[in-house]
Amino acid sequence: MDYTVYILYSQKRSRYYVGQTDNIESRLLRHNKSLVASTKTGVPWDLVFTQTVNSRSEALILEKKIKRRGAKRYIEDNQFGV
Repeated sequence: MDYTVYILYSQKRSRYYVGQTDNIESRLLRHNKSLVASTKTGVPWDLVFTQTVNSRSEALILEKKIKRRGAKRYIEDNQFGV
């Protein structure tokens, strides 16, 4: 099953959020309906980066890598997105 690692950006809070999911459309809706505790204060969230991987374990590894590097820096270094 494919998983998507994603980065969201909130202009309201000037913050990035990094996550992974097997259904990006549904997950983005949950974030923007304030159903995710860690992102409800930043609504609306814009999807600024996605990368699809083959498994959840790969998604977790990539998510950790992005968080260690910093979302903004990761996007700038890789120059690819949605």
